[in-house]
Amino acid sequence: MAVGLAVGLALLVLLADGAVVKDPLLNICMDAKHHKSQPGPEGKLYDQCSPWKDNACCTANTSLEAHRDQSYLYNFNWNHCGVMPAKCKRHFIQDTCLYECSPNLGPWIEQADSSWRRERILHVPLCKEDCEGWWEDCKDAVTCKENWHRGWNWATGTNRCPWGSMCRPFSEVFPRPKDLCEKIWSSSFQYSPERRGSGRCIQMWFDPARGNPNVAVAKFHAWKKRSRPAQGEAPERDRAGHARPCSGLVLLPLALCCSLRALGAG
Repeated sequence: MAVGLAVGLALLVLLADGAVVKDPLLNICMDAKHHKSQPGPEGKLYDQCSPWKDNACCTANTSLEAHRDQSYLYNFNWNHCGVMPAKCKRHFIQDTCLYECSPNLGPWIEQADSSWRRERILHVPLCKEDCEGWWEDCKDAVTCKENWHRGWNWATGTNRCPWGSMCRPFSEVFPRPKDLCEKIWSSSFQYSPERRGSGRCIQMWFDPARGNPNVAVAKFHAWKKRSRPAQGEAPERDRAGHARPCSGLVLLPLALCCSLRALGAG
């Protein structure tokens, strides 16, 4: 019993000194083609990628390539149906910067069955204004495909429209902002009814002078994901009578708390 109490007290001291376990969903980089293994400062991120310079998953060179019409990143050509208007291209560059540079996409990282990446993002809630602004600035641009992740003709080494496809305005291929945001990258994004500043949706771009709003959004959705009952498990309120956490140790994870209680009783 004395040994168990000593171990428990030692763990409490470690927590009090700030030795808190790192949340695996927060401040991380996905395992993909050009991402760093861990986020960190990058003082020379280029142009529209610059908001992430204080804590980024991308390198300066990746941020520069993200702005090219056809970069070495993925050999993807924005101008596959003629020149994409600059006001539209700006959103795709921001989209690329978010994907490559953001350390705040952890709650939406999933395993990927792909030769060029082991992880991807899925159903990231994109703020209403970001999605609608993207669609508004691109509605008159032209494309031949709804899903840009797959189905291209890569015979020349870069993406070209599949044989038999037609170039059409975005407004025909994507009738609504929701269609654009959710379909173009295989559900990487999800149209959110939440607005910028709500703390509930991811902003594709932000003013770095005001801080990164996506940090709080990631924390909220990480908490929400952890709080969701496991499949087949009764909600917490239905299990309240079965187990009670140790009172007064609210900073301890439940498993640790109960372990300490068991040690103390031994």
